[in-house]
Amino acid sequence: MNKDQVKGATKDAVGKVQEAAGKLVGNKEQQAKGMLKQAEGEAQKAYGDTKEVLKDATK
Repeated sequence: MNKDQVKGATKDAVGKVQEAAGKLVGNKEQQAKGMLKQAEGEAQKAYGDTKEVLKDATK
């Protein structure tokens, strides 16, 4: 597991919490920020996954 996979998974988890907190208090802006953070996290994790596959393929 590389740093992009870890950071991406962390951003995704933080985004889910932020979205849930926004729903709980009825704050649409926080919900949107949480969803955006989730998307960023998923993209970074996918990038990390790709790096890992390429690293394994070159061995």
